Amino acid sequence: MGLLEGKKLLVTGVITDASLAFHTAKVAQEQGAEVVLTGYGRMRLVERIAQRLPKPAPVVELDVSDQEQLDSLVDRLAEHTDRLDGVLHSIGFAPASCLGEGAFLKAPWEDVATTIQVSAFSFKSLAVAALPLMGPGGSIVGMDFDNRQAWPAYDWMGVAKSTLESVTRYLARDLGPQGIRVNLVAAGPVKTMAAKSIPGFAAFEDAWDGRAPLGWDVGDPVPVAKTVCAVLSDWLPVTTGSMVMADGGFHAIGV
Repeated sequence: MGLLEGKKLLVTGVITDASLAFHTAKVAQEQGAEVVLTGYGRMRLVERIAQRLPKPAPVVELDVSDQEQLDSLVDRLAEHTDRLDGVLHSIGFAPASCLGEGAFLKAPWEDVATTIQVSAFSFKSLAVAALPLMGPGGSIVGMDFDNRQAWPAYDWMGVAKSTLESVTRYLARDLGPQGIRVNLVAAGPVKTMAAKSIPGFAAFEDAWDGRAPLGWDVGDPVPVAKTVCAVLSDWLPVTTGSMVMADGGFHAIGV
């Protein structure tokens, strides 16, 4: 039996087959899970990517900033699954004004608000939307980039990640009595479409492997995907409100 045998999962954030969400869905299927994906905007692209999984997965549209789509999510999932054992939130967005040198001091509130809504508040929105299909033992996981310190060029996305980390703790508090765990996986840098949107991402690439005790390959998303699947599984039954590190140990080593 696989680690996720019989589990039914909702995976958001698949844009290309290089994304962490895609590789999580792939590993999850290999470990016995049934997967439904969500897409936003370029639905045909997401549907094509879904065909590249070991087992082609259904795709439902979801804009996490659209309350009507959130309210109808359960009904639209009904033709694909009768329950959810796990949910992956792999969603983030920041307008260009919020990233890069000088952005922190210059970005307008409207763009900062968009960054925080899509990248942090939506974790709560997705959890609430999926809740009617979840029961005791369920696991909700968000993708994070450890923001306990300031990073070059990350600026307001970093602030959004700090907000996401706080949202996780409050969700864990409120959903724990229902037996639902809420955690983040804080990944090291991986070459994805999201990473390409970060000015100066190459600086992360250059630094990470030399400092991480276990080493780090920015071109390999599978170790992070395996960590996400572990957190989605039943094998961390009393872990909630946590940030699980999948960064080669980079966070533990000073400079």
